[in-house]
Order: sequence, then C-alpha cells, then structure tokens
Amino acid sequence: MSRSRSINQDDLRNHNLSVVLTTLLQSDAPMSRAQLAKSTGLTKATMSLLSDILLTNEVVEELDPQQKAGNGRPSTPLAFRPGCWVGIGMQINTDGYGYTVTDIAGETVMGEWVDRPMTGVTPDEAFAALDELLLPAEATLKRRNYRIVGTGLALPGLIAGQGTGEQRLLMAPNLGWTNIDLHQYDAVRRLEALADNEANLAAIAQIPGYASCRPTAQVEDVARETEREHADEDARPGETLSPNDSFLYISTDVGVGGAFVRSGALVRGDHGFAGELGHVSVDMNGPQCRCGRRGCLEMYAGRRELVRAAGIADGDEAVQSRYVQELHDRWRDGDGKAASAIDQALNAMASVAATVINVLDVDTIVLGGFWSVFGEELAARLRERVVPQILAGGSIDLRVLSCASQEHPALHGAAAYGLRRFIERPMDFLDI
Repeated sequence: MSRSRSINQDDLRNHNLSVVLTTLLQSDAPMSRAQLAKSTGLTKATMSLLSDILLTNEVVEELDPQQKAGNGRPSTPLAFRPGCWVGIGMQINTDGYGYTVTDIAGETVMGEWVDRPMTGVTPDEAFAALDELLLPAEATLKRRNYRIVGTGLALPGLIAGQGTGEQRLLMAPNLGWTNIDLHQYDAVRRLEALADNEANLAAIAQIPGYASCRPTAQVEDVARETEREHADEDARPGETLSPNDSFLYISTDVGVGGAFVRSGALVRGDHGFAGELGHVSVDMNGPQCRCGRRGCLEMYAGRRELVRAAGIADGDEAVQSRYVQELHDRWRDGDGKAASAIDQALNAMASVAATVINVLDVDTIVLGGFWSVFGEELAARLRERVVPQILAGGSIDLRVLSCASQEHPALHGAAAYGLRRFIERPMDFLDI
C-alpha cells in the first residue's frame, strides 16, 4: 500500500514540476512564486516546495526583488539559470553535418557546422565524421559540469519506430540512404539520441517556449508587412507565434519538407510520417522524382532543381549551398532563367500550400529553409498566390511568416527536442 502511495506521489510531483517549467518557459517574462501558483493552480505551499527543488538543482535562479504597485511586499522573480542544463542537437543534411548545444535559458553554448556535399557519402562515413566532431564537445561539456539531458538527431528522411525505440531511417532519397538501423552508430547510442525528420524538428524550433526560455520575437509576418508597404499603409511590427498557435511549416532545401503544428504540438500522424509536402505531385506528367513519383513539388521548388533550372549548375554539383546566393542575385537582377524558375516554384508551392490549408483548416504558414534568403518579396508573392485558392476565401486571414531563427533551424529544433525530455520528466534528472 505504501509503495502505491509513493509511486503516486512521485508521479504527481513530476507532473507539477513539468507544469511549472512549462508555464515559466512560455511566459514572456520571469515570474514570481505567487504568479506561478496563480497561473498553474497550485497552492502556495506546493509552489514553494517545487521552487526550492528547482533552485537547489540550479534549474532556476532568483532575480532582484520587484516592488509591487502600492504598499505590497516586493516579489522575487524566478528565471531559468543558464550554463547548467543542456540539450544537444545533431544533424546530417545534404549540404553538411554538425551539432549545437542549447541550455534551458535559451542560450547557445557551443556548436559547429561542416559545409560538405553529402551526395555519395555512405551512412558509416557520415556518422563517423559527426562522431569525431562531437567527442571533443562532449568532453568540454563534462569538464564544465553541464548536464546533458537529451539529444535530438535531424535527418532528411522518414524515421520509423520513434515510439518503440527502434529508430530506423526508412529512406532519405536526397542522400541515397535506405533502411538504416540508427542504433548501430556510436553517437546515437552514447547520447541516446532521438531521431526525427528535419522538417519536424525545424517546426519545433519555431514553437516559443517548447524547451528553452521563450524569445521576445521569433517569426515575422513579412508577407503581410510587404503588402502594406506596397499599398502605402503604415507598417506595423511583425507578428509572432504564440506557444499554442497552429501553423504549417514548410522547409525548403534540396528537398521540400513540411510539418503541421496544432495548438503548440507537433502532429506526426499514425506512423510518424506526416508532412511530406515535397512529394505531393503538382503534375502527373512532370519530371520523375527520386522518390519514384512524377511531378513532385520538390522537382520545382527544391534547391537542387531551382539551381539547375536557373542554369547555374547541374547534377550533384547543384546541391552545393554556395549557389543559393547566386540564385538569389540572378533573380534580383532580373535574369530570365532564374526568374522563370522561381515563378514556377511559387506556383507549385502555392498549389500545395492551398491544398494543405483546405484539408487542415490552418491560417498560418511559416516559411523556412533557403527560401527565407529571398526575403519579404517572395513571402508576399506566395501569399498572393495561395489566398485565391483557399476555399474558405475571406473567412481565413492567411499569415505567411518568415522563419527569423538562426541558421539550420532543424539543428536547433533537435537540441530543443532533446531538452524537452527534461521538461516532460524532470524527476528523472533532479536530486530531490
């Protein structure tokens, strides 16, 4: 009987700590114990106990007391303490590989990215190179007494068995990899890394307060702001996502990926494969995609195909990231081939985006990846082409937001994915 009570008490404390951490993460300012108690519905006594646990374990720290309006006693805000609890993000992509380390306060502790065309590189070679990059970083973190609570791994393909611990890469067409057991690699085993599709993790990076301190601004509604400027209206500050927003994330790289976030939570589908926008066909008689289908969105809006269609480079050479700026410059300068390639890509992207919006009933698109290099005008053009195709018409006020996060959003999302383990199960890591 006492054992049953102990388990229930542990589960309750774990739940309460998770609620407190989530509330503090999603707040746009530090919160006092009284504010946290009011927001979570916990008693002041419980909140005092939980905050002591978090303070003792260096998860949070007390800031200078703030005087309340009137004659009340000063309140002491709690904020996440940097430099202790971290998540590691790893990524292997078509144009390179790397890692980043993020702490719960939202600060990037360290990281490194190696630009390298990965076409023709075997999985063994890629993971060996990633492991060589990670080992010195892990030693540094250990020497500085950081606590690694979880690791995420971003890959450009379909991952099976996430819920069972199997973790098998079924296919990554742009890398030429199929049916790979990820647990065979040292970095995955050693760090107990959780693998996921790169678009899913990039979408996670857009959710404010998902696993680290909420930033003051994350994405900008550049499409709508540009439209206002063109109409000579007063531009207002860019809109941002809130922690519980719903949105469609479109990831643009060599491949085109997607992810759907509903009320602040990633929607994976029954098997974890939701969001493969790049392999929606926009032309049944179009060019054959590496997935085997014809006319996939990726064959019009992917980076490799855009570089090829613009006449900049061809074949495996076209995947190199250095050509993105050249494509952008040619488009800006009015180069005919570049303009035609971008225009065709916009039409294909708008068709797919409108279809998804009609199916899912969502009013926000977050545009990430290399398309964000093209800035406000491209986002505005995309919105102009999507809106007429939405069946609900004027009932939906579509937002097209440009991802304003750092380079390699999937990499940072992978770190957040690892760090989320601590938010969901804090008792597994804390000394009580």
